[in-house]
Amino acid sequence: MTQQGTPLRYGILGCGMMGREHIRNIQLLDNVEITVLAEPNLEMRELAHTLVPEATCVDDLDALMETNNVDAIVVATPNYQHAEQLLGMLSRCSLPILIEKPICTRIEDVNLLLDAAATHPSPIWVAMEYRYMPPITKLLSLLDNGEVGQRHLFSIREHRFPFLEKVDDWNRFNHKTGGTLVEKCCHFFDLMRLLTQANPVRVFGSGSQAVNHRDEQYDGQTPDILDNAFVTVEFGNGTRASLELCMFAEGSRYQEEICAVGDAGKIECFVPGPGRFWPTETLGEAPVSKVISSPRNPKGPKQMDVPVDPELLEAGDHNGSTFYQHQKFQRAILGEQSVEVTLEDGLKAVVLGLAAQEAIKRHKVINITQGGLGFEV
Repeated sequence: MTQQGTPLRYGILGCGMMGREHIRNIQLLDNVEITVLAEPNLEMRELAHTLVPEATCVDDLDALMETNNVDAIVVATPNYQHAEQLLGMLSRCSLPILIEKPICTRIEDVNLLLDAAATHPSPIWVAMEYRYMPPITKLLSLLDNGEVGQRHLFSIREHRFPFLEKVDDWNRFNHKTGGTLVEKCCHFFDLMRLLTQANPVRVFGSGSQAVNHRDEQYDGQTPDILDNAFVTVEFGNGTRASLELCMFAEGSRYQEEICAVGDAGKIECFVPGPGRFWPTETLGEAPVSKVISSPRNPKGPKQMDVPVDPELLEAGDHNGSTFYQHQKFQRAILGEQSVEVTLEDGLKAVVLGLAAQEAIKRHKVINITQGGLGFEV
């Protein structure tokens, strides 16, 4: 733990697109410095080094640990590396760790990670940026204040652009991503648990690879990731939630739309996608995030625009949420608050994504077990 007044030193493991977003947002915090960048890809490492020219550059986790020059580690490597890297850190250090979703890509890793982290003395925070998008935090606040009464039904729709290009094309294959419903949608399964205030008990769905990446080849292999899906989840308290995903719907005015319905009304939340993908030349000015509350009485709907600081929008593609997440992680490191997205939260989101993938693959309902930490095939 750093002494009061001493800058908190961060090491960044993984300096691709998301790693650099973490760098830009950490730099907006007070009393911090980024001291080590760990990245094997020379191009990605050099791009990150331009953001933090004073940082030491190394190739991998082992070299990062050997520098002995960090107070916290941020992990933004490819999905399939997360579990092994986290297990390695837990066995070698007591440092605080913020690790990108998904926390793992295989059901076999769930209990391994839980056991390894059981005695870790410092915060482990799973990066679930969608929790901290200002319109979604407004939605969650309204729900907690009883705006819709007793909660019953939830729906999440994401219409967006295809997966971006990543280093070595790792995000084109299920065995490296965990599948689209893990890689992309663990965010939404995490939100479902927050919205419903319950753990899932069963999941079923339908999906396919209809359009994207079908004509691509990597080392003679064709990508196998889903690009569209419908998923329905039932929760232990009787609530239900659905996900509609389409990854060939670029240009949509709102990338995410979330609806919560209770016995006293409903709330709709609208989140635009990253500004750099907004086609202003054809569709006009980028939309503002908004939340609409519609009580079941003659008052009618109330619309609330939810502006985001332009500096935060410039620092990343997640509607300012990465900064708010790092603010809270920093406070957790300093002992000023508890971890809000625990290892168990991250694992439950992965398990639900893996179960949804199995439901589509097997054309059957999948039962969720162990309070959300396992499933029956």
